[in-house]
Amino acid sequence: MKRKWIVLLWIVGMIQLVFPVETYSDIRSDAESTFQNDSIQFSLLTCAPGNEIYELFGHTAIRYQNFSRGIDLVFNYGMFSFNTPHFIYRFVKGETDYQLGIMPYPYFESEYALRGSSVYQQVLNLTSSEKQTLLGLLQENYLPENRTYRYNYFYDNCTTRARDQIEKSIQGKVIYPSGESDKSFRGIVHEFTAHSPWDEFGIDLCLGAEADAPIDNRGQMFAPFYMRRFAGEAYIQGADGKTRPLVLREEKIVDVAPEVEPAFALTPMGAGSLFLLLNVLIGFWQWKKKRVFWGWDVILYAAQGIAGCIIAFLFFVSSHPTVGSNWLLILFNPIPLFYLPFMIYRDIKHKKDLYHLVNMVYLTLFMLLILLLPQKFNLTVLPLALGLLVNAESHVLVLNKK
Repeated sequence: MKRKWIVLLWIVGMIQLVFPVETYSDIRSDAESTFQNDSIQFSLLTCAPGNEIYELFGHTAIRYQNFSRGIDLVFNYGMFSFNTPHFIYRFVKGETDYQLGIMPYPYFESEYALRGSSVYQQVLNLTSSEKQTLLGLLQENYLPENRTYRYNYFYDNCTTRARDQIEKSIQGKVIYPSGESDKSFRGIVHEFTAHSPWDEFGIDLCLGAEADAPIDNRGQMFAPFYMRRFAGEAYIQGADGKTRPLVLREEKIVDVAPEVEPAFALTPMGAGSLFLLLNVLIGFWQWKKKRVFWGWDVILYAAQGIAGCIIAFLFFVSSHPTVGSNWLLILFNPIPLFYLPFMIYRDIKHKKDLYHLVNMVYLTLFMLLILLLPQKFNLTVLPLALGLLVNAESHVLVLNKK
């Protein structure tokens, strides 16, 4: 029922994106005014994470209020549609387009309240001229030819876009506190996926060694709650050398208990361990019966090859950041899928297959080198690799026993 209300509110919000004729003219007239009566306030909004994978890291938006004219709007750089043609393919390829949207604050607040996500507001300490500049920048961004942008999760997202517009409006320089030097993209992602092990496992399979490199405080601001913390401690240094805090005050404007969905009972490590056990049992059965269960080979190597095709696509084709340095391509690549017909033919004909001996050596070397490679692997990779190794070894033992 709650989701139906969210959808309804979202539809109404979308209507607001179509009708901003009145609203848009209001903010345009504000941008053209001299701001003699400064009743304008801009705030950075940070929304708590939700349960969907695209909600796990929270969200950032800019709130614009004109108290004298009764205007209260949210500028949201996180608008996208699943109905975009070829959305999944474009997302995997790294060609997802997001938009800047405008919606009345009450609808924005209701959506996150019903979702169980609290919202924090940081009122920005801007001068009248800086507010006018920021409003003009947002107005320009909302023009039809400017509102769509190529989304990049780590380097150009809803949080970095909001930060950049705020920085451009300031007459001076924003000085942020130093971040922790040992932070990385993967490390920050893990902080927000700790309670979603399957999402974390899927993301880890896609990210490469680049995601483990240390990032500075600006790189860490891709995450909304990191941006909130840095903004709260930042100050503005004017041309005259005077300083002032970037944030006047912070308050929680939506205070709700998070909606916790029951976690799936089987974790990736549990599934990986069962996979290893299943390969041990099948391998023992094959060794006892002196025959290869080729049906299991179809399932096993087809799954490994399909996973390899996805990782190879990300590695060689996708423009997503950090996926082009993924050492998991050693373990998951398309070769098993391409070789599968020849493997099954040899299984059925009870012929020796050099592939399994080579695979044994290959997998053994991979597990020996895993600690030396410049990439942090999800621990579930170990039982998966061991399961593949056990299967290859059982083939060699059965054919040698025959």
